[in-house]
Amino acid sequence: MRVLLVDHDRTSTEQVVPALTGRGFTVTWSPSRYGVLDLLARHDVVLLGSGVRDVAGADLCRRIRNASIVPIVVASACGAVSDWIAAFQHGADDHVLKPYDVDDLISRLQAVRLRPARPAASAFDPVIVIGDVRIDLVLNEVRVGGDLIPLPRLQFQVLVMVARARGVICPRDRLLARLWHGRRGPAEHRALDVHVSVLRKRLGRPELLETVRGVGFRLNAPAREGSPAHRTPSPGGAP
Repeated sequence: MRVLLVDHDRTSTEQVVPALTGRGFTVTWSPSRYGVLDLLARHDVVLLGSGVRDVAGADLCRRIRNASIVPIVVASACGAVSDWIAAFQHGADDHVLKPYDVDDLISRLQAVRLRPARPAASAFDPVIVIGDVRIDLVLNEVRVGGDLIPLPRLQFQVLVMVARARGVICPRDRLLARLWHGRRGPAEHRALDVHVSVLRKRLGRPELLETVRGVGFRLNAPAREGSPAHRTPSPGGAP
């Protein structure tokens, strides 16, 4: 796996780069944010070691997300929920703490890399439309009211999985099994909740994804008139 590490902290870099290369990773270190966009196509994952708490870090994360679907992992020295939310709001796919736990870092890098770039769309259902929200499974994009909403890969996948359930509950365990490869610890549950919260804000449709406490999430939107594919099944399963 080819990792692009963006971090001005030389001490941290000198510790993590040998650890990653020793596990078979190829690491390119950029101490500056300048020129990073030109390197994206040659890498599988971006690790933002300087976080997104400052304006420069947040801007870089947004620019990477707008330019590419490459997975982004943001590192920070604080485990506060505000750091998670900030990272996800700016387009990151995951968040990791510094100083790095190498095993945890590698696990997260591998997880975001293994998430499919786009869902396997059937030839008959390449686009999901919910009101003015349009999810294109071929172009791998979401538009709301015609406006393109850049989403991290994971948030796009969460939205697609819940939308494809067509109003039936999409269980938390299914989301974790698919997107976190079966990891169901407190950190994964917490990350899922934060991603859904950020997703609602990014779409500007807080009512679209309904939380069913302790179970999962479901689509909370009226079916499109005349579209059986968007009809919510009745409790008895009748059409």
